[in-house]
Amino acid sequence: MLLTLNDFKPTWQDRVAPPGLSHTPKLDKAEVSYSIKGIETYLPFTKTLREFVSQYDDSKQLDASKFENCPAEPADYKERGTLDDNAGVRKACRFSRTLLGPCSGLEDETFGFKDGKPCVIVKLNRIVNFRPRPPSSNDSIPEEAWPKVQPNLIPLFCTNKREEDADKIGEIKYYGINGGFPLQYYPYYGKRLHPHYLQPLVAVQFTNLTQNMELRIECKVFGDNIDYNEKDRYQGRFDLKIQINSV
Repeated sequence: MLLTLNDFKPTWQDRVAPPGLSHTPKLDKAEVSYSIKGIETYLPFTKTLREFVSQYDDSKQLDASKFENCPAEPADYKERGTLDDNAGVRKACRFSRTLLGPCSGLEDETFGFKDGKPCVIVKLNRIVNFRPRPPSSNDSIPEEAWPKVQPNLIPLFCTNKREEDADKIGEIKYYGINGGFPLQYYPYYGKRLHPHYLQPLVAVQFTNLTQNMELRIECKVFGDNIDYNEKDRYQGRFDLKIQINSV
């Protein structure tokens, strides 16, 4: 039976769940709690972020045999052939951490944490040969997220999880390529054919959270083939608890 399996293409993909939406830093119980005046309280978060974004350093994407420049604006899928080894290893689109702005860690090594404006970096988990489809209508999208919908982009939107937190979240800023996941980074061809693949990222910065209280935030991506499952808290969305203490 093993001899009949393809090393490059999954045999069964008819029941593959939509991709999970994950975030960095990701710690126990998805809680980010720290004190602005205590660097040791947010050091674990910034250390995790710094390690994660380091793989997106420009210096690691110089090899033209492994990486290529892709459109700077959302564009259509980047097709690189079929899922077999005839064409060899596929190139990957470059994604510079500079696109993450103040959440890149290049100018502010604390990723906003020391100023009470923490960043969270979000990605869609990899699924071989998956092509996320942008929403074709606004029917299933909250009205406040409508401006984020555009061609060739899977939009990301974060908001308060609880009604009582609605006036405590403040402005949320998004960094990356138009604040979403552009289609030119898909499909992914798997570890063997796409070993240098870089997922597109979206950095979310909470610029004015009410301090000294726990806040619940939900982030979701929207697409025609992206669903949600209450039994899986990371399928197409995630919840995050954030508490910033002033002392």
